[in-house]
Amino acid sequence: MDKKVFKIRPYARLLTMLGEQLIKNEQIALTELIKNSYDADADWVKVSFENFGDNFEINDDSKIIIRDNGIGMSLETIEKSWMNPATPNKFRGIGYTLVSRKGRTVQGEKGIGRFAILKLGNKILITTRPENSQEEYKINYDLSAYDKDFLTENNQEKELFIDDINIEVSINKNPNVISNQEFEVEHKKVKQDNHGTVIEISGLKGKWNRKKIENIYKDILKLQSIFDRLENKKNKDDFIVGFYINNERISLSDDYLDKLSGLLETKAVFKITEGEFDNNENKFYFKENSIPKQLDLNDSELKGLKIFKEHFCIKKFDKKNEKEICTYEYRKPECGNFHFKFYIFDLNNKAPLKYLLDKNDKKLIKEHRIYLYRDGIRVYPYGNPEDDWLKLDMMRGTISAGQFFSNDQVVGVVEISKKDNPGLKDKTNREGLIDEGNATQDFIVLIQSFLSYYRQKPFKQYLINYQKNKKEQDIFKTNEIERQLQYIKENFKDNKAVLNAVNNLSKTYKLERNYLVKRVESTEDLASIGLSVEVASHDMMSMISKGLINIDDLIKDLSGGTKSTEETIDELHKIRGIISFVESQMKDIQVMFKSTKQRRRNIRVAEILEKVIRIYKNVLNRAKIKVEVNKVGSPLIAKCTDAILLQLFINLFDNAIYWLGTINIKNKSILITLDGTEGKLIFSDNGPGVNKDDIPYIFEPFYSGKGEEGRGLGLYIARQLLERIDYSIWLAEINSEKLLPGANFVVSFVKEE
Repeated sequence: MDKKVFKIRPYARLLTMLGEQLIKNEQIALTELIKNSYDADADWVKVSFENFGDNFEINDDSKIIIRDNGIGMSLETIEKSWMNPATPNKFRGIGYTLVSRKGRTVQGEKGIGRFAILKLGNKILITTRPENSQEEYKINYDLSAYDKDFLTENNQEKELFIDDINIEVSINKNPNVISNQEFEVEHKKVKQDNHGTVIEISGLKGKWNRKKIENIYKDILKLQSIFDRLENKKNKDDFIVGFYINNERISLSDDYLDKLSGLLETKAVFKITEGEFDNNENKFYFKENSIPKQLDLNDSELKGLKIFKEHFCIKKFDKKNEKEICTYEYRKPECGNFHFKFYIFDLNNKAPLKYLLDKNDKKLIKEHRIYLYRDGIRVYPYGNPEDDWLKLDMMRGTISAGQFFSNDQVVGVVEISKKDNPGLKDKTNREGLIDEGNATQDFIVLIQSFLSYYRQKPFKQYLINYQKNKKEQDIFKTNEIERQLQYIKENFKDNKAVLNAVNNLSKTYKLERNYLVKRVESTEDLASIGLSVEVASHDMMSMISKGLINIDDLIKDLSGGTKSTEETIDELHKIRGIISFVESQMKDIQVMFKSTKQRRRNIRVAEILEKVIRIYKNVLNRAKIKVEVNKVGSPLIAKCTDAILLQLFINLFDNAIYWLGTINIKNKSILITLDGTEGKLIFSDNGPGVNKDDIPYIFEPFYSGKGEEGRGLGLYIARQLLERIDYSIWLAEINSEKLLPGANFVVSFVKEE
């Protein structure tokens, strides 16, 4: 068999793709060149815009000059490294991380950043002098003869390959560009010390303005962790970058970091510091406002989060329902250990005075997001105001705004390393992480889950506590209105006109107050109906779908004459059974509607309980949960409506099934004890129980431990409905009421005095 061997030979237009298209804009291109100086262990970089207009207009003789005092390049480095993309410069490796002699983490390991020059101009002259060398070398990229796509040379069409492009390198044995001389960079005298690199770019492309320079300066300030700078862990003078236009220094301030530091320290509601995710133990360790805490991935609070469950839960295909279902076994994340800090703010204009932010504070906070640093060096563009790498804003829009912080509400940093996180890799253009395998998505989902937990638990508790204080103030104000009205009556009792006006005002106030109370009660009733219908609708829709399929099949068979009378009758019985099931479900739900709610009577609680168990029968079977009803003493009687008891049980079952679904145990069970002698009911399960931090809030409206799936209304409405008729519900506190190791709720049907 004959065979041929071919070599990959890229066309020269690949240079355009790498420079023009891979590098997004001239701002990023110049930043890349400054990063190269950082990699080369430069102490300083001077960026000069020469022969520009006052407003950065580009003229024919405009050029950009980047000068540094880095280690420079030898002739061998130019030939074997600079001219060969994707080959790192001569650095020593520590573990998986390339570091310079100064211990800096190397940014340009892929060698792609050098093509950033092509984004800036088509004439490039690089002069470089390595340490301890008596020679300097000039690399001349004069690409002005080619069109931007390298399809023509001197206006003549030509098939150009990359190796057709010749780059001239000259050797100067009498250095005159890089010699022992002094410069001023950012008000500081610096020395060239006979080594470094100067890049001169002309034939400029794009446009420049002061805003772009400011953005580059801020990007360079954030090259190393701003949090390390804020905490004085990094010397601000270890890498200085100065910008000049026509020999005039461009004044750029970094005092915003000091202002940001003050806001992080004094105005953040939650300061989450010293955070670490331990991939071996599957735990988050951190300090919340200086108090040590931990969060285990096996905790039901995290497993209950929809984003966590959908990503990490091991699924199997359910043939009966023709869909994937969670097995409640969870795979281990593959991202490795990482560290983090988060500062969470309350952006509400009515926030407590302690955390209240003015518009300038908010503007400064919104300039920062959650940054990502690898080995102390930033991964772009994560942390930029317009970047939503954690998809927080997206999830607020598509899932629920109440389940996630807004992107501008959290300032923070996540720190990874090549050693601990080999699966987290930068894209070729160093803008973000490559999404391959599980590592990157595992990493992102872990951060999303942690922040979602904080939004739904600690931050929600903070909001509830603040609202409680406001309610107390509102109650005081309400009492104050009545007190003031009474004061006017007593002091103007001889003035009939005033007295009549006050009496009318008092009546109007009471009427409006009663009207609003009824509106609230009506809203609660409607909410309870909605929650109840939702429970039964899944099974009813499933049965209706099966019924329609059976009817369609029967019609086809009858049309084709392939069914006997007996077979037809058998099929009709199946369809009738389906319709009967739907009718039964609807009857059980129908009592929830307002017409039924008005009638109170003595009800045997066990009868309503049996109806709810029927509603949940299929759900309980699928979840493999055993339900046991234990009757003690005489029958338990409640004087109320069917609807109140239905709503009570539906919410208790809904919660128990949910939390039992977050744990992987063999014998899942619910125990309902009906004690007619004591006039109470105890609803118990052997799930994870109620987190002690949640106990003060579980009956508050809109507070839920169920993550995105919870509305936080069930227990609140149940308590409201019971309190209207002087009954009560509470979480068991004494051992005699804790019948199973999970959650135990006690309902008293003895009227409170």
